[in-house]
Amino acid sequence: MNTPGTVAATRAEYCVIACAEAWRGDGEVLASPMGAVPSVGARLARLTFAPELLLTDGEATIVGPDGEAEGWLPYRKHLTLVTGGRRHVMMGASQIDRFGNQNISCIGDWEQPARQLLGVRGAPVNTLNNQVSYWIPRHSPRVFVERVDMVCGVGYDRAEAAGPSATRFHRIPQVVSDLGVFDFATPDRSMRLASLHPGVTVEMVQEATGFQLTVPADVPYTRDPTAAELALIREVIDPSGTRNREVRV
Repeated sequence: MNTPGTVAATRAEYCVIACAEAWRGDGEVLASPMGAVPSVGARLARLTFAPELLLTDGEATIVGPDGEAEGWLPYRKHLTLVTGGRRHVMMGASQIDRFGNQNISCIGDWEQPARQLLGVRGAPVNTLNNQVSYWIPRHSPRVFVERVDMVCGVGYDRAEAAGPSATRFHRIPQVVSDLGVFDFATPDRSMRLASLHPGVTVEMVQEATGFQLTVPADVPYTRDPTAAELALIREVIDPSGTRNREVRV
C-alpha cells in the first residue's frame, strides 16, 4: 500500500488522511476538529488540498497551519459561522447509531444513568446548524450501537422527522474510526462502510459494530498518504507523535 523505499504509513496516519479528507471541497468554512488525529488532519488539509479552510486556536483567533495568528474571530462572527452552515465540526462520540445519532452525555437510562459523561454540550446545535463528522479512535460494539442511550448529536432519522427547519444545514459527511471510514450514502441514510484502513477486513469491522452495516460489494481501502503528506505529518504538523496516542495499532 506504500511506495517502495518509503517508511510504511501507520494506522494513525491513515486515520489522519481519512480525517483530512472530510474537509475536501468544503471551501472557506471554519474547521473545528476535536482530538489529536482530527486536528492533524485539518492542518494537513489546509496545507495541501484545502487552502481556503479556516482554522482557529480554539478561542478567538484565526490561525495558519503553523499556529501563527492570521486574524481575529469576534464572538458575533463566530455565532454567524456556527448558526449559518459555515462550519464543519469533527466531534467524538461515546455512542453512535446506524443513522448517526450521537451520545456524549450518559450511558444507561438518562434519568438515572450508570455512567455520567461530558453532557450534551453543543452537540444538538452543532448537528442542526453545521456539517458534523465524527472521529472514534476505538471502534467497538460499545460505541457503534443499535440505539444510543441519549441523543446529543442529531442523526438523519431524527432530523428528517423534525422537518425542514432541522435539515437546512444538517449533514454528516463521514465517520472515521481506527478501522475505517463510514458515510450515510444509502437510500434510508443508514451507515455504510465507505473504506477500510489497510490491514482491516470487512469481518473485523462488522464484528466490532453493534448493528448491521451496509457493505458494498467492493469496499476500497482508505487512500495512501503521499510522501509529501507523510513528511508534513511527521516533520511539520505532528513531530511529537500525538496521533499515536489516539491510535496505537
